[in-house]
Amino acid sequence: MYQRRDFYRYARYVHGWLSAFAFLILMFFALTGLFLNNPNWFEPAKDENTVTVSMTPDLLAKVKGQENPSTDILNFVRAEHTLVGRFQSSEVLDGEVMIRLESPAGSTDVWAMLDTGEIEVSSKPASTVSLINDLHRGKNAGTAWSWLIDISAITILILSIAGFILFLSIKSRLLTHLLLTAASLAVLILFIWIAV
Repeated sequence: MYQRRDFYRYARYVHGWLSAFAFLILMFFALTGLFLNNPNWFEPAKDENTVTVSMTPDLLAKVKGQENPSTDILNFVRAEHTLVGRFQSSEVLDGEVMIRLESPAGSTDVWAMLDTGEIEVSSKPASTVSLINDLHRGKNAGTAWSWLIDISAITILILSIAGFILFLSIKSRLLTHLLLTAASLAVLILFIWIAV
């Protein structure tokens, strides 16, 4: 008897302790999900901005001797312009260096021609919808945000399990709660079946 009471008491503690964090995360993902489902509420994406810069003779001489001069080129361009995104990839092909930067805030493509020393920089800021989409899905958001999504999912699962334990622990309403759970599951399955 005491063990069961202790079990339910611990379930209440877990449910209470995790609620503040989990409810904020649930509100965030519910709100971003609502926004994603209604992209027409927001303004369209901004136009791509393209500029051309020229490498200094010293930089050009330095990068011509490197196998992949992406770091030096990026450092030079960052000193001249504000770039959107974090480094994702680079490639050197036929005397051209192609660098891609991405983040939820937008993306930047850098093309450097090693024969002429010209660098073309195209930046595209994210629209509100794409920013929300990337944060909601964790795309291009970095390791810290990925960890936050995983921690949030685990916290919400634990909170939900603790809540279900408490929900089903009320013996006088057990049949009602089981019927509500079964009806909710049936509605969820119905919507999944309609969607696919």
